[in-house]
Amino acid sequence: MIKPFSRRKLLIASVIISLFFTSCKTRQDIVYFQNAKDFETIVDTDTFTAKLKVGDILSIYISVLTATTAEGNIIDPARPYNIVRQGGGGGGASFIDYLIDVDGNIDFPVLGKIKLIGLTVEEAKALIKKKFADGELLKDPVVIVRVLNFRVTIDGEVRSPGVYPVSGERISIMEALGMAGGLTIKGRRDNVMVVRDFNGTKTISRIDLTTKEVFNSPVYFLTQNDYVYVEPNNSAISSASGDTRIGTIISITSFILTTALIFVTRN
Repeated sequence: MIKPFSRRKLLIASVIISLFFTSCKTRQDIVYFQNAKDFETIVDTDTFTAKLKVGDILSIYISVLTATTAEGNIIDPARPYNIVRQGGGGGGASFIDYLIDVDGNIDFPVLGKIKLIGLTVEEAKALIKKKFADGELLKDPVVIVRVLNFRVTIDGEVRSPGVYPVSGERISIMEALGMAGGLTIKGRRDNVMVVRDFNGTKTISRIDLTTKEVFNSPVYFLTQNDYVYVEPNNSAISSASGDTRIGTIISITSFILTTALIFVTRN
């Protein structure tokens, strides 16, 4: 007959073994920024600014100030010399969206083709403003340029995969993953893939979310049409491939432990 002390030891051993087989994740697998210290200051040295690409759709607004009223007047891009007073009667300006073509240009009325590929939004604004000034068409115009089709795709082991529009001029990978609901427990944090396309040339980068060095990654800030893929971990791969070895081991171990406890209880 097994003594009570031996029963307790068997019970404790059973719990430990069960936890060992059923625990699949560790802190190192799931926690972000593991090497960040309390109250640590991380200086943002990033100077990233998104560049305009082929296929970008731009909304361009032009306005000038009149010397008499100092009110903002908006130019109708379809009729560049037709100045429509902002907020006034008689209808408003009809704004046109511009597509950057395969040669990297937009076709702007009166100004003609303007090559914007590879420029930042600020550089594009400065170039358009300069062309108005060089042609003596407008004096000190205010130029506003926005990218209308800025979007990123988040795929893989996230709660809500999909294509997400971005309202600003840049977005971090952490913000993008947050929009997708964050990573599932089956997603690898240490090897997130970012596929970036710039005019037909694709680059693949990987980023480790478990370290603070993520903030210095060249792909920490995403660009238009970036594709972010969260790989499944080994547990997810095993489940998907029908690998039942771990489940079989757990089942056999549970059966043995249950039988041993029944035997101890009866004796």
